[in-house]
Amino acid sequence: MILIAIGANLPRAEGSTPLETCRWAVEHIASIPGVQVVAVSAWYESAPIPPSGQPPYVNGVVAATGELDPAVLLAALQGIEARAGRRRTVANAARPLDLDIIAMGDLVRDAPDPILPHPRADARAFVLLPLRDVAPGWRDPRSGRTVDALVADLPDQQIRRLEAD
Repeated sequence: MILIAIGANLPRAEGSTPLETCRWAVEHIASIPGVQVVAVSAWYESAPIPPSGQPPYVNGVVAATGELDPAVLLAALQGIEARAGRRRTVANAARPLDLDIIAMGDLVRDAPDPILPHPRADARAFVLLPLRDVAPGWRDPRSGRTVDALVADLPDQQIRRLEAD
């Protein structure tokens, strides 16, 4: 299973809200050749990490299947980010779209990019809570810990589930 985190905290140039952009991203992820989206999490709102004056993020996770090379998938996701208006400036900058590969099955790799599983996913509620929605039995391939165990160890990160619309 491929797990992709989606986040946004700025509108796109044409005015789409972060939530609309996240939904737009799901459609574009589903259009990547060789990728089949099988589940989409609920959407969550979270405070920026590290804390800053940025607006809150909307976050979710997509579960997909496919047999892609990680670098090919990363390039496709970065292309979607660019179409959404993302410009890479400084680390942790506000952005109209952020797409991260969290895991690709049990693959563990430290190089080249992308590092898998994502090196900071296990400490972020905005990744783990939506991940649990789509893959409740997931285990971190590096540590072997379950998503429930990882969530239980998290400090409060100011995250809330958005109401369904």
